Amino acid sequence: MSRVILLLGCMVVHACLWAQEAKPFALVIHGGAGTIKKGSISPADEALYKQGLQKALDAGYAVLDKGGPAIDAVQAAIVMLENDSMFNAGKGAVYAANGKIELDASLMDGRNLEAGAVAGVTNVKNPVTAARLVMEKSGHVLLAREGAEEFAKMNGCEMADQSYFWTEKTRRSYKQDKENRKKKTYLEQPGNTDEKYGTVGAVALDKQGNLAAGTSTGGMTNKKYGRIGDSPLIGAGTYADNNSCAVSCTGWGEYFIRLGMAKAIADRVELLNMPVDDAAIQMIHHKLQNMGATGGVIAIDKHGNISLQFNTTGMHRAWKKSTGERGVELYKEN
Repeated sequence: MSRVILLLGCMVVHACLWAQEAKPFALVIHGGAGTIKKGSISPADEALYKQGLQKALDAGYAVLDKGGPAIDAVQAAIVMLENDSMFNAGKGAVYAANGKIELDASLMDGRNLEAGAVAGVTNVKNPVTAARLVMEKSGHVLLAREGAEEFAKMNGCEMADQSYFWTEKTRRSYKQDKENRKKKTYLEQPGNTDEKYGTVGAVALDKQGNLAAGTSTGGMTNKKYGRIGDSPLIGAGTYADNNSCAVSCTGWGEYFIRLGMAKAIADRVELLNMPVDDAAIQMIHHKLQNMGATGGVIAIDKHGNISLQFNTTGMHRAWKKSTGERGVELYKEN
């Protein structure tokens, strides 16, 4: 009898372990949406964008594959994108009107709705790391400018001089935009289109069934008067709740703030039992588009279903699921 009980016990343990291993997990990342058409990017730059996305995807997915938490995977992926000068977050971020680079970032943990964010920081190498520290050590959700910088430094964040973030590409864009301003109103400048949307972000579901989301950006080229967009605002640019989904946004921030974009998608999933992709479609292709604005979102629900919706001509994006589904794309599918 004891042998039978032992055998049954082993079978239960193995079944539990199998069930744990069988739980789906996935990571989705984006590197910004905008006027991104085939042929508008050189083959060399196209390869660099895809390489950067793949490296970030690999870094975040490795955390999930080892059983790590979704919040760690999101942070790992975004740090890689912040360190890649091809994207508008961290190194390679665009210039504000005052000639400085001002960075925003946020993180949210779907397990407990804990969140942290920084806005307008100028000397934090990886703003998403500072956002994580705000979440865990400050007792607040959002810290801005000098206060955020001092907090980041006090808590061990790597700091960087403004020259670290500069690139020739962003310098040229800044100067060109200055010239464009003399001819047209700020929001009508064709040359500013891509810079509105060069945000990076990630959403993840881990093996324990927890969700997380994060977003990081340098904002708009020539942004002025201390402008802060949706990226560091919980509910607008970033949201995660285990009861619904995790969302990271990229787009015309003023409209994403007005719509409460990320929370609106999550509410549709939780309260209306709407599939996550349908919720994203409704918000991006109807609500946002009807306001005359553009952008995109990435999202993942508690079952591992993902959504990558945008109403621009392209969105840098990549995804990998434990089911084997994966991809790296830049443009709108035909």
